[in-house]
Amino acid sequence: MADTDPDELERRIARTRAELAQTVDAIADRVSPKRVAERTVADVRTRAGHFVASVGDALGVAPRSLPRAGDGADADRLWEEEPPNLAPVLIGLGAVLVVGAAVALLRRRGRRR
Repeated sequence: MADTDPDELERRIARTRAELAQTVDAIADRVSPKRVAERTVADVRTRAGHFVASVGDALGVAPRSLPRAGDGADADRLWEEEPPNLAPVLIGLGAVLVVGAAVALLRRRGRRR
């Protein structure tokens, strides 16, 4: 026979409402612009950290923690030995950007004709 006890039905309804409210709150929190921005910033920081580490590996620079603002660390103490030579990396990056821009412009001009 079906469960027709009114008290049991009310308890089930209350439990279902609570679960639904919890689900709606979780969805609202997940899609809120503030939370999306926080996740995006965290993702960008993580990717930037990986990029900096890979550039450091490519240059043969030992990984070290950079001083954070408010640590009282001087900018002069950022590199305890001679700083790495970043000129080749920057020149290469500039060359890639110039070639990429040139290719994009040539493709755009080719579509107009």
